[in-house]
Amino acid sequence: MEGAAAPSEGVRYAEYARVPAGAGKGQAELDRGLARTMIAVGLGIATVAFAGRYAFHLWKPLEQAITETAKRISTSSLSSYYKGGFEQKMSRREASLTLGVSPSAGKAKIRTAHRRIMILNHPDKG
Repeated sequence: MEGAAAPSEGVRYAEYARVPAGAGKGQAELDRGLARTMIAVGLGIATVAFAGRYAFHLWKPLEQAITETAKRISTSSLSSYYKGGFEQKMSRREASLTLGVSPSAGKAKIRTAHRRIMILNHPDKG
């Protein structure tokens, strides 16, 4: 029995082991497709790298221009409070800058500005 089963198994294995003539083309097409994909990915990565390099070269002058513009904008213009060095004796000009009123403002306007600042800075607030 063993002898009779051996030849039939050999034939069965031979059928599966035999590759048809057109089967090699499928593998070649698969390899070409994989190669095309890898080339496309490589070109994409190179494009991104060159674009990044170009952006960094552009950024240096832009960064310098942004820094210069930021220096031109004074921080005191962004704040509503006077940020300056105080003199030994407060002048009318310095007092008006601290309160945020004009130096020629009347008593009522000065009192209102003083009250507003005192309320904002009071320790019992909030």
